[in-house]
Order: sequence, then structure tokens, then C-alpha cells
Amino acid sequence: MDIAVTLTATGGIDQLQVLERAPQSPGPTEIRVRHEAIGVNFLDIYHRKGVYPLPSYPAVLGAEGAGTVEAIGSEVTLLVPGDRIAYAGAPVGAYSSTRLLPAERAIKLPEGIGPRTAAASTLKGMTAYMLVSRTYVVSPGTVILVHAAAGGLGAILVRWAKYLGATVIGTVSSEEKAALARSHGADHLIVGRDADLVRQVLELTGGRGVDVGYDGIGGDMLAKTIKCIRPFGIAASFGQAAGPIPPVSLDQLRPNRALAHPSIMAATADQAFYAEAAAALIDAFRLNITAVVGEEFALADAARAHTELEAGRTTGSLLLIP
Repeated sequence: MDIAVTLTATGGIDQLQVLERAPQSPGPTEIRVRHEAIGVNFLDIYHRKGVYPLPSYPAVLGAEGAGTVEAIGSEVTLLVPGDRIAYAGAPVGAYSSTRLLPAERAIKLPEGIGPRTAAASTLKGMTAYMLVSRTYVVSPGTVILVHAAAGGLGAILVRWAKYLGATVIGTVSSEEKAALARSHGADHLIVGRDADLVRQVLELTGGRGVDVGYDGIGGDMLAKTIKCIRPFGIAASFGQAAGPIPPVSLDQLRPNRALAHPSIMAATADQAFYAEAAAALIDAFRLNITAVVGEEFALADAARAHTELEAGRTTGSLLLIP
């Protein structure tokens, strides 16, 4: 029997139950994947809490995984059992030993990319691609601000931006995390949750501000991020790890700043973008632009992984291992 971590209703980690279930048979256009590694993301916590509600409950969380094709539907022609694949985005359901997946969502992995790297990097890599290519086109000379630069997304975002020629200012909560962010390529680090972010960013940029600020922190951080943006620059808000974001008034965007609210789940729901991002991701993997695995948990310990991630005690990407 397989196991699946099931969310019975929105709420705390007590709503997560580990249940046994038999492997499911794929429909005509589906495949069954046997997971080797499953990515843990703040998105999973938002789904668990109901910040982004799921269509129905009980539900299996998880939007990122990697493993081996175990069975295919009658109409699937581009995959065969034994293929190594990864995937990200909807439909969620990764917190399980095996799962059914629409065949078009499977991304074949090249040799040399293991399941742990893929499971840690696929959703985060697609998010990074969205942020540096669609939200704001990062190019040589671009100056960016990346919050949580030692985290799972932060690591790959810093690496990708540096490959594109950007100057990266990162924020981290401790000197230990600063050392990790530097190893990813960050040029400047602002350390500590109580740091004077706006003053330090303006000092580092000669009073100009950054071209784009990537804010997945939320809470009162977005208001500070906006103040770090140069005129005609962009603040991109794509998460709220620190809690709900207070309303933003148009006056906060003066002079001439823009606010974007990109969603990787909405972006990857477009199959054309998903295929484009997948191709860019595989190219990035070959350049060693990947997330860094920080800690691994047994699949049955998903609740503990959520606890550690929410508390900010982790670095890099977290994985569940069936």
C-alpha cells in the first residue's frame, strides 16, 4: 500500500493525516508517478491554511515532485514506464507515494539531474523564470532586491539573476544565512529582521534604488520594498510568509513606481507558458542553476516540515522522501 498525506480541512498541522491507499489506475491521458522526492513550498502552507483554498476537501497537498513513470494511460504516446520526470503546479497532490498526473505536465529529466535536485527546483525554478523573464526582464546591469536570499526560492533566484548579469542585494535573517546567500552569488547582504532595509538599499545603490524588488515575505515588508524601488521600477509581491499584506495605496507608489502581483500557479496553468518555463528550467539545470536542498523529511513527517518552514528555521529547499 502507498501512503498519502491528506488535508481533512483548512487549518493547522493537526488537519494533516497520513492515510494508506492503493495505487490508482491512470485515465487515458494520465500517468502514474512513483515519487522519489517531493518539494515542500510555502504554497503548501497557504493551501493548508486556506489562504488559497483548494477546490474540495479532503485533499492531498503538494505542487512539486519528481520520480519515475510507473504506468501510462491508453492515449499517452510520449512517455513510457521507467521514464524519469518532474512536474510543478496544478493539479496539486504531490504528498503521496504515487499519484496520477496529466501526461502533458510531465517534464522529462536529462541525465545527471537527480530526483532530489528536480523536486527541490522545479516549482521554484519556474517561479524564478517567471520573475526574471516576465515580471521584470533582468539583464546585465539590472539591480535587484531578493528577500530570503538563502531560502529555497531565494537560492535559485539569486543564481539565475547572476547568470543574467544582475547585481543582487539580498536580505537574510542571520549571518549564517548570509554566508549561504553569498555562496549562491549575492553581491550585498542586509542581515537581520530589524535591519534598516530602505536606508541600506539606498546607500548600496547611491540613492537610486533597485530596478525590481522580489517580495515573498508579505506582512509589512512590502511597504518597505516599495520604498527601495527606483522611479519606474517594479515591486513584485508573490507571497506572504510573514502574514497578510496591509492594503497598498496608490500614494505609496509615488514617484512613478509599479506594483506587480505574479502568481506561478496561474502562470503554469497556461500550458504554453508551462512548456516554455520547463524548457528554460532544463537549460538552467545544465548550467547548475538549481535550488539547494536544505533538509529532508520522511513523507509521513510532512507536518514537521511545515512547522520548521513556518518558523523560519530552515535554509534551502525542503524535501519529503516517500
